Amino acid sequence: MIQRIIFFIACFILVFTDPAKAGWQMFETKYLKIRYQTEADLKAFDKEIKFKADGSSLFFSKKSVGTDKYEKLAAKLDVLFEKVMLILDMQIPITVKINVYSTKNELQDAYFKIYKKKGGKRAWYIFQYNTIYVTVKDLTAGMLAHECAHAIVDKFFDVRPPRATAEILARYVDAHLNKEAEAY
Repeated sequence: MIQRIIFFIACFILVFTDPAKAGWQMFETKYLKIRYQTEADLKAFDKEIKFKADGSSLFFSKKSVGTDKYEKLAAKLDVLFEKVMLILDMQIPITVKINVYSTKNELQDAYFKIYKKKGGKRAWYIFQYNTIYVTVKDLTAGMLAHECAHAIVDKFFDVRPPRATAEILARYVDAHLNKEAEAY
């Protein structure tokens, strides 16, 4: 019983403390609230959602975004999120948080704080916190899309589907994006 109380207190502190007071900064898009610690982390996060040399990408052309660095990143992330909703055929009004960590160790420390055990996950989504956890050292657009799919699937249904079903749908997004990238 005491362990549960400690767990809930730790989760409360982790989730509900003001990110700005804990050294976090926030960047918002139409669908996402990205929490990061340094400008370098945000730049690295942006860089991992790849563009081709000509300025185009799998998701949209360079002409479709503004010139401000935040506008470009916001447009890129929102189009990726919309692409995931389109693949799943689950268009819903939703906002999801993303905690971006600088290193794998920081990401694993966050996992330990939440679950009180070591975890080897590269990224994950927690429904109760409506938060995706990633590191800039090990991020791809496909990985982010996969985690966004979990958020969308969990919010779309009145009753959340079993974890295995949600994983199948998230992997479907991966496969569809990879197939589209090959055709592009």
